Amino acid sequence: MAVPLRLAYLTVANTFAALRFLPMTDREKDTEILVLPDRRNGIAGPPHPAGGDTEAMTSSD
Repeated sequence: MAVPLRLAYLTVANTFAALRFLPMTDREKDTEILVLPDRRNGIAGPPHPAGGDTEAMTSSD
């Protein structure tokens, strides 16, 4: 039941997002696309520490 509802919600949300671009000029569209954050990279979780200070997994994990 949850999957069809989520699919319907995403379809409606993406349709309204696409309709928002219709009255815009090409320059406005390009500017908005550049300003928007990249959602694909934010889903996976926080970034890894830069110094390599990650803990190694042990057999008890």
